[in-house]
Amino acid sequence: MAHINLIAWDNNRGMTHDLRLLRQALEALGHQVTLADAGPKRKHGAWKARSLRLKMLLRWLLSAGRKPRRLDVNIFLEHVRPAFLKLARRNVLIPNPEWLSQRDRRWLDHFDAVFTKTHSATTTIQAWGHPATYIGFLSVDRHDPEAQREPMFLHLAGASRMKGTERLLAVWRRHPEWPRLIVQQSPDTAVVVEGHSAQNLDHRVGYPRDIAEIAQLQNRCIYHLCLSEAEGWGHYIVEAMGCGAVVLTCDGQPMNELVRPDRGLLVQAQDAGPQNAARRYLFDEASLEAAIERIIAMPDAERSAMQQRARSWFLANNQGFQSRLADALQPLL
Repeated sequence: MAHINLIAWDNNRGMTHDLRLLRQALEALGHQVTLADAGPKRKHGAWKARSLRLKMLLRWLLSAGRKPRRLDVNIFLEHVRPAFLKLARRNVLIPNPEWLSQRDRRWLDHFDAVFTKTHSATTTIQAWGHPATYIGFLSVDRHDPEAQREPMFLHLAGASRMKGTERLLAVWRRHPEWPRLIVQQSPDTAVVVEGHSAQNLDHRVGYPRDIAEIAQLQNRCIYHLCLSEAEGWGHYIVEAMGCGAVVLTCDGQPMNELVRPDRGLLVQAQDAGPQNAARRYLFDEASLEAAIERIIAMPDAERSAMQQRARSWFLANNQGFQSRLADALQPLL
């Protein structure tokens, strides 16, 4: 099978998560996978790329040409790192459109393929005159069938500034009659409003002890508020669906690709303009209030059916990812 090199900033956050999942999928297909940590800045990986080229040249010379001089495939995640392009026979980009800059776009002609996580990303890349192949993505299955589920709401803000957290908190403070909302947020981005606490609002500012603590919350809370302004894939949306939660998200691309009316609730959202190659969406507060009221009044049978459909979609998506990835890679090998 092929030797595939993954190139991205291994940032111990979302990109590290993506690298791990993609590496596991490629290795399950039988490929040899290496990782080149390109660092946070475009120029940071240049010396590493030169070092790798020299090592491969030396290996090729010492083997008298029996070993390959280049890798089979480079897969770049999120950003283009031009210094690495010549390391492989083929180059693939898997973009997150909300972070795909004009500088990245200038290098698209150097790629043999662009693999997209969402259909909206496919449409965007193709509109620029470049071929794009939809592969989707996958997320970790956090589902705990033994967990005790409660009619509470969860909002996992993390360190993101693009999940509508402050506006959501303000809306919740206006409704003391609503069920309990748990908000987990990093102290790096949290804005704590003194004197505005509410008994039905549990705003947790800090770092969870481990992923098990997050998984416990994901399974405990039946309702998840995932009001992303933009997404490359949307792990916290997909993981919530995997837990069999009722997910509320913005009715904007690509969030409304993941959540459909039969397996979640869509909140009307205003197009707030471009975010690099994507669009930003801000949830409409009145629409959110109406969605919350609908959930509170929803019959158990309707809610249960919605939860089951969300879980079924999650399983089908994860199970199909490996074959979609294999089919996309095959013409390049």
